[in-house]
Amino acid sequence: MRNGGQLLIECLLALGATKSFGVPGESYLAVLDALHDTVGRLDYVLCRNEGGAAFMAAAYGKLTRTPGICFVTRGPGATNASIGVHTAMQDSAPMILFVGQVGTDMKGREAFQEIDYPAAFGTVAKWAVEINHVDRIPEIVARAWSTALSGRPGPVVVALPEDVVAALTGAPPLTGAIRISEPGPTSEAIGEARDILASAQRPLILIGGSNWSEAGRAALQEFAEKSDIPVVAAFRFQDQFDNHSPVFVGEAGVGMPAHVRRLIVEADVILAINVRFGEMTTDGYSLLSVPQPRQTLIHVHASDREIGKVYQPALAIQAGPNAFAAALAPVTGGWAQWRGEARAGYEAAFDAPGQPSPVDMVAVMKWLGEILPPDAILTNGAGNFTVWPNKFFRFGPQARLLAPQSGAMGYGLPAAVAAKVAHPERVVVCFAGDGDFQMNCQELGTAMQAGAQPIVLVLNNGIYGTIRAHQERTFPARVSGTTLQNPDFVTLARAYGFHAERVGATADFAAAFERALASASGAVLDLDISPEALTPRQTLSQMRAAALASLKAPE
Repeated sequence: MRNGGQLLIECLLALGATKSFGVPGESYLAVLDALHDTVGRLDYVLCRNEGGAAFMAAAYGKLTRTPGICFVTRGPGATNASIGVHTAMQDSAPMILFVGQVGTDMKGREAFQEIDYPAAFGTVAKWAVEINHVDRIPEIVARAWSTALSGRPGPVVVALPEDVVAALTGAPPLTGAIRISEPGPTSEAIGEARDILASAQRPLILIGGSNWSEAGRAALQEFAEKSDIPVVAAFRFQDQFDNHSPVFVGEAGVGMPAHVRRLIVEADVILAINVRFGEMTTDGYSLLSVPQPRQTLIHVHASDREIGKVYQPALAIQAGPNAFAAALAPVTGGWAQWRGEARAGYEAAFDAPGQPSPVDMVAVMKWLGEILPPDAILTNGAGNFTVWPNKFFRFGPQARLLAPQSGAMGYGLPAAVAAKVAHPERVVVCFAGDGDFQMNCQELGTAMQAGAQPIVLVLNNGIYGTIRAHQERTFPARVSGTTLQNPDFVTLARAYGFHAERVGATADFAAAFERALASASGAVLDLDISPEALTPRQTLSQMRAAALASLKAPE
């Protein structure tokens, strides 16, 4: 006999879980007690806020392609964690959130911190369920695990009533991992896709998703290079294809470069693999007509719910990205000029002017691109500062980007901690704006306690940059609610045991970063960024002047 908490943890161990993230709560004490005996096999990373814990689990799932596990308590714990669930869903990242719940004998009375979790998370998670009998724990946990991984990966929420995890049971735990094989394409579908591509004049490959394997990425790259077809990455998935390849031509996302926009519009055939066609990748669904694009669309996805959800393809193929890439054989066509011009546009996008700022991020990114190891992991939250890791860094085949499709501020630091938990030997660099950093800066404590301390670059310009940019364009010279008064980030970081420095000039950055790399306790570098350097090619003053001029212009 064992209690429900012990049964749950034994099932997770059998499935292959090795790390979990969470904030303790009295609603799942039996689970916490069971975790006491699994140190070194299934570790519990103690976090400071449920939002940070959920971000860590979402990032861990995205990075490792296994479900990120998160434990939080009922009510406020669950609602705090909802931001990570939403992010995992939009990122298509596997994750399981276990939430404590009131006892089954109190359900429906609005007991202390009671929430109906299937109702609350039903539109946010891939699946939300409550376990109402201790004997069903193995069944539900197995289904949660396979649901998180299969089709389009995503988050699952499992509510654990207090009396269920405390109850004794003789039900046996799971005994082995679940192996999920990707659906593969038929030979007929592959043949038809190749025929459509061969007849194209301006073909384009669009890729997305976080469940690519190393072999799948290599197979796709070989196909694209031998076929000489340009490849565009969906919003914040540029790490899934070698940016140094001559066929990689950019990312379709926020601040989409003009040449990428033109490629999507002018392409006559688009092979979209593992893409869910979000708003950012389609520029508000304007680059392809809804529901029938002008471009001939081949849509490949493992989930039947994604195919035809927004755009009706000329050819729909339900297949996993890795299985599909492995089945492809090169096609030939006269696309050298089309692909060459696209690659030239990608290279030209790196040529930004020097920034009007004490620390010039154009120079910083160029230097980082030269010295970071090939397997570096970059993370970021949300804000104008994300243009630097997202548009000014070339990701090789081993490098990774953890960045939220949901546009959630505060994701970068927890994601960096999760990356160091997963890969303590790798260099992890978090890019954070000063506003973004303060959303979850308390997770420096988690990093310190877990020994998972990344390098954090705080791009400190004293404003909520993205909102100020919109403000200056819409209501120029009327600043409201976007100016920040910040603490001393260096002192704050040192209080958490981090090496910390203020970097006040571009010339000082390289030496400061070398010291950060040498630090065994991680580092926070507070970079002096001028508010004028709001975007790489337009200053704040230029935005304001242009908006004021348009207001004064005669109709």
